[in-house]
Amino acid sequence: MKIALDPYMFRSLPIDEMVRTVAELGYEYIELSPRADFMPFFLHPRADDARVRELKQSLRTHGVRLSSVLPLYRWSSPDETERQAAVRYWKRMIEITADLECPLMNSEFNGRPERAAESEAAFWRSLEELLPVFEREGIALNLEAHPDDFCEENTPAVDLVRAIDKPWVNYLYCAPHSFHLSGPSEAGADIAEMMRYAGDKLRHVHIADSFNHKGSSGLRYILNPPGTPARIHQHLDIGQGEVDWDVFFGTLRELGFDGVATACVFAWEERAWESSAFMLDRIRKELAS
Repeated sequence: MKIALDPYMFRSLPIDEMVRTVAELGYEYIELSPRADFMPFFLHPRADDARVRELKQSLRTHGVRLSSVLPLYRWSSPDETERQAAVRYWKRMIEITADLECPLMNSEFNGRPERAAESEAAFWRSLEELLPVFEREGIALNLEAHPDDFCEENTPAVDLVRAIDKPWVNYLYCAPHSFHLSGPSEAGADIAEMMRYAGDKLRHVHIADSFNHKGSSGLRYILNPPGTPARIHQHLDIGQGEVDWDVFFGTLRELGFDGVATACVFAWEERAWESSAFMLDRIRKELAS
């Protein structure tokens, strides 16, 4: 079991200070997420060889390791120019991840839900180019369904991961997405059923809380104009939302989960230290019991 921190709330710190902060909080692992000076959202990586060496040295100095690297690119875009650019960005980031000696990358399906078939076709074209690169570098890949991607729900996402048919391509269950993962027709989220459906493909979890946007007859949030297709969720501290944590952690224990558990709270930059420390303590207690 690896318990990691997504240090997004500390992204404004210089790389060495960010790594030192994670170490001082007590985490042994970092899940490296987008930051402007290294791996921006949807753009070519900014890290050169010197910056990669800086990160590697910081990790050694502070006794922290990378559990995973999480880039976000438009590799499922129905726009072919955009898709090809995303594949180039992926290839460079895979190279950087190999240089960092990190064995795992995570990402989202991306694409557009209103153009799901075209987006999935683009996704498969990208995989045809990228799977051999992952395989050559010995880097595993975990994929998560995300609100507003072409694949937003748990069951089709797990099925899609299984269809890739590679033992090193697996599924990431993101707890704050639970109420989207269950689909619009369900009032809540059967977390246990969704995790059990993933089964042996469940290798990574993202841990943060969220409110059930479907609650109160769909009036938990009031979005204007009525009928907007916007999606909403949060990444809160455990206990601040409506995710059923007894079921979440109980199912992980039932399944004998032994992958990566990442604390990924984004909501509290003004109390990032306190939030990150709280999450580590809670996750350790839950997964040790």
